[in-house]
Amino acid sequence: MNQMIFSLCLIFSFSLLAAPKKFVTVDESVLSSVNKSQKVLKSKDGIALIQLSENEIDQLANKIHDELHRCGGFMAHDSEAEALGIFENNGEKSWAQKGFFDLYQISQQSIVKPMLNQVEEIEIRETIKKLSSYQNRFYKAETGSQSQNWIKEKWSALISKRNDASVELYKHASWPQPSVILTITGSELPNEIIVLGGHADSIAGMFGGASAKAPGADDNASGIATITETIRVLMSNGFQPKKTLKFMAYAAEEVGLLGSKEIANDFKKKGLKVNGVIQLDMTNFKGSPDLDIVMMTDYTNRAQNEFLGKIIDEYVKVPWGYSKCGYACSDHASWTNAGYPASMPFEATMEQMNRDIHTARDVIEKSGGTADHAFKFAQMAVAYIVEMAH
Repeated sequence: MNQMIFSLCLIFSFSLLAAPKKFVTVDESVLSSVNKSQKVLKSKDGIALIQLSENEIDQLANKIHDELHRCGGFMAHDSEAEALGIFENNGEKSWAQKGFFDLYQISQQSIVKPMLNQVEEIEIRETIKKLSSYQNRFYKAETGSQSQNWIKEKWSALISKRNDASVELYKHASWPQPSVILTITGSELPNEIIVLGGHADSIAGMFGGASAKAPGADDNASGIATITETIRVLMSNGFQPKKTLKFMAYAAEEVGLLGSKEIANDFKKKGLKVNGVIQLDMTNFKGSPDLDIVMMTDYTNRAQNEFLGKIIDEYVKVPWGYSKCGYACSDHASWTNAGYPASMPFEATMEQMNRDIHTARDVIEKSGGTADHAFKFAQMAVAYIVEMAH
């Protein structure tokens, strides 16, 4: 028996050694906290380039979750060239001299304000409860695909009376969980695109993966529920956007922003024009007593962040502020690295965020059993979409 165990260990160890390494860009501060001995191939502006096997990437994700109690901090890449490209496109710097400043105007009050009264907390709450009822939404688990199919069906029902809208499962070749994309084609400027997205997968613990209990009520059923309510309000009012709207539920965010990276790079390769991207990742835990919505300043677009602040002041009328979340903390980094203006309005400052994410304790009761906090984000999202797509 001992000999058999020894042989199995040798086979397992050899398979790890033989597994091809992938290139990963990671926040240097994160790397120094969880793996000081890792060889760094290149570093610049707080980002480090390393090589890891798929198993080691999973271990990195779990260490970040378990030891730092935070999302992300790294991005997995298909090639060394793609990884090196990150160092040439460092977030805010790439957008310092360009952007869509002429788009950031508030002028649609007569359309927006009646819609804000139609945002329903209970609608957001019920979607959070449904998504968090799955054992997990892990990107390699059957339930990770089942939950995405549920989102597709939910969004399809919301647009069932529209002939200018469609929902698709965006298949990824390297893992089973698809992303979900709802498209509403613009009536006058269909080649100009506005994106509202959030990741739909969930994860918990160092081990377990596809079998772990990971309800992910806040991270990130709350973001997907907020997006879903935004769609519902727009559709119930028959909103006709002049520009194309795309609502996205990304796969595999928790293991290196894999889903959003593939989609954003696909958009870039096709030369698609994206006027703005909003990432909703965790919207329902009010961790900051003095702030309701917090704009992440790093790897986001400064002009669009300021515009969102004006949106909040004009329509939502709650206190907001700024914080930093570090490199590649969520899917907005995929769009920023692809050269598009992205923002990430968040539920709290990073220091005051929900510390029960990535555990079986990430349930809606942690947010008081309601979606009251996410309600504010849904109002903001409705206003942003109407103002940007008119």
